[in-house]
Amino acid sequence: MPPRSEEPRRDAMGSRRGSSRDGRGTDPRSGEPGVGGISDARAYTPRGRTIREGGGTARTGVGGAEQRRTPRGGRSGDPFRPALQVLDGGRSGAARTGRREAPAGARGGVVRTVSARPVREPFDDDEVPPGRRPGPRRPERPAARRPVRKKRRPPKLADPRRRLRLGTLLALALFTTIGIRLVYLQTVDTPAFADGGLVNRLTVVELPAPRGTIYDRTGAPLAHSIEARYVYADPPKVKDRVATAKLLSPLLGVPASDLADRMKERTLPGTSIKSRFEYLARGVPIDKAKQIMALELAGIGTHRDERREVPGGDLAANLLGFVSQDMIGLEGLEAKYDDLLRGQPGRKRYESGRGDLAAPIPGGFSETTPPKPGSSLALTLDRDLQFQAQRILSTQMAQTRNSVGAAVILEPSSGEVLAQVSYPGYSTAAPTKVNSPADREDAATSFVVDPGSIHKAITYGAALQEGVITPDTVFPVANTITRGGVVFKDTHPANGQRMSIPGMLAFSSNVGTIEIAEKLGPDRLIDYQKRFGLGQRTGEGMPGEAAGRLLPANEWSGSSYGSVPIGHSVDATPLQMAAAYAAIANDGTYVQPHLVKATIDPEGKQTPAAAPRTWPVLSPQNATALRRMLEAVTTIDNGPGERATGLAAAVPGYRVAGKTGTGSRYVDGKLQPGAVGSFIGMAPAEKPRYVVAVFVWSPGGEGSALAAPAFREIMGFTLHHYRVPPSATDKSPKFEVFPR
Repeated sequence: MPPRSEEPRRDAMGSRRGSSRDGRGTDPRSGEPGVGGISDARAYTPRGRTIREGGGTARTGVGGAEQRRTPRGGRSGDPFRPALQVLDGGRSGAARTGRREAPAGARGGVVRTVSARPVREPFDDDEVPPGRRPGPRRPERPAARRPVRKKRRPPKLADPRRRLRLGTLLALALFTTIGIRLVYLQTVDTPAFADGGLVNRLTVVELPAPRGTIYDRTGAPLAHSIEARYVYADPPKVKDRVATAKLLSPLLGVPASDLADRMKERTLPGTSIKSRFEYLARGVPIDKAKQIMALELAGIGTHRDERREVPGGDLAANLLGFVSQDMIGLEGLEAKYDDLLRGQPGRKRYESGRGDLAAPIPGGFSETTPPKPGSSLALTLDRDLQFQAQRILSTQMAQTRNSVGAAVILEPSSGEVLAQVSYPGYSTAAPTKVNSPADREDAATSFVVDPGSIHKAITYGAALQEGVITPDTVFPVANTITRGGVVFKDTHPANGQRMSIPGMLAFSSNVGTIEIAEKLGPDRLIDYQKRFGLGQRTGEGMPGEAAGRLLPANEWSGSSYGSVPIGHSVDATPLQMAAAYAAIANDGTYVQPHLVKATIDPEGKQTPAAAPRTWPVLSPQNATALRRMLEAVTTIDNGPGERATGLAAAVPGYRVAGKTGTGSRYVDGKLQPGAVGSFIGMAPAEKPRYVVAVFVWSPGGEGSALAAPAFREIMGFTLHHYRVPPSATDKSPKFEVFPR
């Protein structure tokens, strides 16, 4: 077999390396054979450089011998020419470098050039690809001398793993900070941030508290609250205030200008928040509210409310009074006991949307304070008795013009007021429709008058109790008497005849009464006036009650000795005088008149009112004697000239004891024209159950003719209403006016 060294070496693709058969083995620059193909291309790559560029030497040798090789022509090597070349079959390699013969049996034709390790430059890379052996370096043609350029070191690239770790740490730190802040906001600052914006999202709706009911003694309601509606506006949502007000005005009975003003946008006091709720009307009937809602007006709504109603219309209106639209008592018992009757309104606050989503937010803030209903009052009034007394008094008063009247019905034993009537009256549904605010007052407690002759019962009672007179006392009575330059005379002159005490009461003798009072003295008379309750408020329960006035003894003038005993120079109210006669009817014991029987809490528990004050005024014997003498006023009828003044007050079938009176009225210290006619009586006289007082003031002086008939009808109805047996077995005693 021919030596393998004679065969040209082939590359991996099967082509012969270093062959010049087709001319591809020739060096393109030197023209030397043996270099070409892939090996030549490999030699031009940077990884092929193994010698210093610019004309360095190479050491070659065979068997460890080293030889120096200088590029041909003395030029420096191409900087991109490989430092090692694979020689073609040893033809040119033998000429340039020493070659060692291969031993027999070995691969022939291959010459290996062994060179010393070259000096390594910064950009040299003499590593040989795996599986390739470096061959002998082919001498290079000397290159043209080129200027040597300073090599710059490329920038050192950062380690990507370090960048990744740094980025991860930064991201974790950022997320940790955000997480801690979120936890802090959700746990620590949640209430502060939530409350900060809560006010702007809250809708507040007032929940009215039902006002307590006022009952009569039988449990019938005199004034109570019924379900109604209130109409409100949400000002920011009202589109056209003027047009909306014009539509609501006829339904609410409120001027359109007032409604338009209430719909203006306002800022809540102390805040920058705009009001979302303004009342337009309270206590609107439900049917009216339905008509309003049917209009579908933007920003207008209704909600549950209450309205005060007096079933009797004007029944006891002067006593009960009335309330405002906000259910606050303004007059009468409604005002006096407003704190008791008025409940505590509730309130509902909740988060709601705005605009078209103005509805509660599910799961949002919601707080409800339930309303607390007010307590109720149980009065001593009897609804039926009150109604009839009002009817009777109004009928009698219709005979006069511009007059004022009052009527009181008392139960002497308990001091309970069964009826208390004022004229003129009014309807609580329209409290402003009166001629004067005074027409709404309770005349029984605010109508201050000179009581006149009805005061004589106090003078005679004091004289009996002090022993100045007895029921059998008789003395001559002149037609007139002068005191302090003032002449006092009798309407029924006795012409100096001896007159009995019952006769003096029956004919209302001024002269006889003044003579008895002189024996009593001013101090004792004033003391008994106080014992009978004059000069001080009764404490019945009505607001604005007048106390009246008594003339102190040190202020008496000469005429006072004549005027005070017969009921002048004394200021009293109809209720005070009624309570004084009730003391006579109650065997001489005064019982404070009162209107309130009990209070009833929202759960229905009744608490009786405080017991009325009581004190003795007369002994039972003297009280009985005085009642018998007062019967003469309604019974003596001895023909023309000898008829008692109170015959018109007699109640058929019952013994009646009472007294007529004619007094004066002063307003702001000025004497008013006309006169005050009155009658106060009790029945049955043998054991009185009720006391009725009637007062009538009229500019024309017709009161005296109206009071007694009104008393008769009111007392008659009261006795029949309570089924009091007639006095058939106890006839009235016979009285002598002028005993012989």
